[in-house]
Amino acid sequence: MESTEPLRLAVIVGSVRAGRFGPTVSDWFAEEARNYGGYEVDVIDLAEADHELPLSFPDFRATVPPDVARVRAGLSERLAAADAFVIVTPEYNHSFPASLKNTIDWFNSEWHAKPVGFVSYGGMAGGQRAVEHLRQVFPELHAVTVRNTLSFHMAWERFSEDGRPRDEEGSNAAAKGMLRQLEWWGSALRDARAKFPYSSAA
Repeated sequence: MESTEPLRLAVIVGSVRAGRFGPTVSDWFAEEARNYGGYEVDVIDLAEADHELPLSFPDFRATVPPDVARVRAGLSERLAAADAFVIVTPEYNHSFPASLKNTIDWFNSEWHAKPVGFVSYGGMAGGQRAVEHLRQVFPELHAVTVRNTLSFHMAWERFSEDGRPRDEEGSNAAAKGMLRQLEWWGSALRDARAKFPYSSAA
């Protein structure tokens, strides 16, 4: 039986650097997702202290230190609860931030059989090269990336002081286009996971 519950969308803010522009972009997109309807939105900001995961991974057989286990468990619960993801990322040296890669790598099954969308921002390229690299990462985690993306080149010039895009009509239309694709994939894959647990195919 198909679920009629709202899709749970996790919006992940990938930058943790000082003075970052990411929250401006993610706050706007999260609001658009809520206004779109049909989504419960959870914003996961990797700069929050209780989300900090170490860069060094323990041995596969080792016990994870209690403080790391606590952070990992909290993030795992939120990622596992999501039916779809949107990654908000800048572009650093033609790729995406280490903070984002580190978070992705600490988890596995939480990403399985779920759709991923991207909102990128940066200089002239608008973060698009970061997105192209992320498209190579998520299939390894059994996730599917949707075609449509949002990209803001020279992002700090594209948003007004109130945190809204200057081209609000075009930006809102682009957001709706990606949200529709996430809705289709998110609904289809949620129903499929319920009928046929993906662990038996992974």
